[in-house]
Amino acid sequence: MARIPNLLTMLRILLVPVFVALFFLGGTSRTYGATAVFAIAAITDWADGYLARRYRGVSPFGTFLDPVADKIMVATALILICATQEMPVVLAGILTSIIVGREITVSALREWMAEVGQRHRVAVSWLGKLKATLQMLAILFLVYREPLGPISTRLVGMVLLVVAAALTLWSMVGYLQAAWPSLLGQASHLDKES
Repeated sequence: MARIPNLLTMLRILLVPVFVALFFLGGTSRTYGATAVFAIAAITDWADGYLARRYRGVSPFGTFLDPVADKIMVATALILICATQEMPVVLAGILTSIIVGREITVSALREWMAEVGQRHRVAVSWLGKLKATLQMLAILFLVYREPLGPISTRLVGMVLLVVAAALTLWSMVGYLQAAWPSLLGQASHLDKES
């Protein structure tokens, strides 16, 4: 049971080329196939974390690979959405740059904080989890793109992605504020005071 979370994380990475292929096939392959693959990836993201905590299967490998798998799938989907102009080009480019840029920044920040022994200051927050959930939902709507009755999935996806990008910036600022003393070399001073 302890190995299942890592297997689910690896499955998520293996699903990326399948998602890309189905997306570019278009038609029902994209509408149903690519959407289903992305939904499976989103579910395994939740499931591997839950199972790892529930059955004490948290491992260094899983801790490393899980966020990598998420970022690969989300970045790939956003790039494909930009490439196929599912959204106005400028808006798609700005939102994708914000989301991908934030992920690079926070990943580098966490690596730096781990090197100075302050990783706990930039642990994943509830805001980061909410941001990730909205990103996943937005991408699902934009990939599916067929209307759901009177509801425009494209419009819903765009609105959700704008909100997710705003939360992305907000959470990044929070992480930077938490890490700022360490970046200025003041972490040891703060630790003595707390």
